[in-house]
Amino acid sequence: MKKMKIISLLIAFTVFTITVKSQITNPLNTAKDKSSDRVNDKVDQGIDKGLDKVEGVFKKKDKTKTDKTSKDTATSKSGSSTSTTSTSATPTLETYSKYDFIPGSSILFYDDFSQDAIGDFPALWNTNGSAEVVTTNLYPGRWLKFLMTNSALWTDSLLKLPENYTIEYDAIPIKDNQNNMAGYDFRLIQSQNTRAYDWGAIPGKAGLLYTIEYYGKPTYRTYMNMEGGDGLGLDGGNDDKADYQKLDQKYHVAIWVQKSRVRIYQDQNKVFDLPKAFSLSGIKMDRIRFEEGGAMISNIRIAVGLPDTRSKLITDGKLVSYGCYFDSGSSILKPESYGTLKDIAAVLKDNPTVKIKIVGYTDSDGDDATNITLSKNRALAVKDALNKTFGIDNSMMDTDGKGKADPVSTNATSAGKAMNRRVEFIKM
Repeated sequence: MKKMKIISLLIAFTVFTITVKSQITNPLNTAKDKSSDRVNDKVDQGIDKGLDKVEGVFKKKDKTKTDKTSKDTATSKSGSSTSTTSTSATPTLETYSKYDFIPGSSILFYDDFSQDAIGDFPALWNTNGSAEVVTTNLYPGRWLKFLMTNSALWTDSLLKLPENYTIEYDAIPIKDNQNNMAGYDFRLIQSQNTRAYDWGAIPGKAGLLYTIEYYGKPTYRTYMNMEGGDGLGLDGGNDDKADYQKLDQKYHVAIWVQKSRVRIYQDQNKVFDLPKAFSLSGIKMDRIRFEEGGAMISNIRIAVGLPDTRSKLITDGKLVSYGCYFDSGSSILKPESYGTLKDIAAVLKDNPTVKIKIVGYTDSDGDDATNITLSKNRALAVKDALNKTFGIDNSMMDTDGKGKADPVSTNATSAGKAMNRRVEFIKM
């Protein structure tokens, strides 16, 4: 009965609008100026809406048409915060085709703040200012949020860094107190005051200063701090607008140190390549810190330099890789994996008779069945990328997933869990 009343009202409305239209377009009103055209358009829209409503009572809208016009989204949760991002803007492996960064294999330091309480200052850090662990509706996970002037936060314990190592972190630039982009500094230093903050415009005995200026421009300075406070070294900037950081967007920064050479990457781009950044003798970095500005940072990872892929896979028969990146709980391969996969593909192409098994592993978080499925799907994603992006024949590769089995480190710490989340390539 209710539907019949609705239909009757809509039909009456449609008849009324058709009558009005016939009056407006009466031959006596032949002067079709712009104002009457607008009236006719309005009436046509009214008729269309009325007919749409009548049709809607009898049938649903065409789902195919709706799907084509809607944007795909991917939603992930962290605590009470939710992040929704459009997959249309998601970078692919192909967009990282010039990305040659390969992360180190043995973790020296790792922090994603998962073991720190929201609102607290994290346990592995120190500061002469203030910062707190937060969640954000922008991206999943926990983040260390800071907004500083004449202060810094730094790794509390000294780092024992070799000649070759990699540093990675995610950063989201935030606003300052004037509602502008704050920018921030990242500094890698050889400490003078090993127990606290090194003061001064050129702190420590030596260092690398990587700066995102308040309008997003990246700059760098490498230096050896001479007596009297003068810094001897290199400095420069990057004017490529594609490398400028923007507010509230997440960036993955990677720094690759090989003796005197330093390469800095931002997402898929190599921002700086400095062959003689640390050419002076006696430089041995032992601390990282963030200072002078504002950002949210997470997933800080420092590791011993890249493994010899060829030797590990062909000679030793097994390569343990931490360069196949996935979001938590996801089997979608992140494009930052490009450098690692390219390196493995090159070895397989040079040894076409070699067959490998790709085995995925997780940490102990979550139930066993979910972790087994996740690890298997991650191994399949790696195989698929090697085949489709690098042309490795599927017959050369088998896959498996073992979940949390066979841990290589403790699951009691964030660093240990990061070591257990891995992909192994085993020669068959």
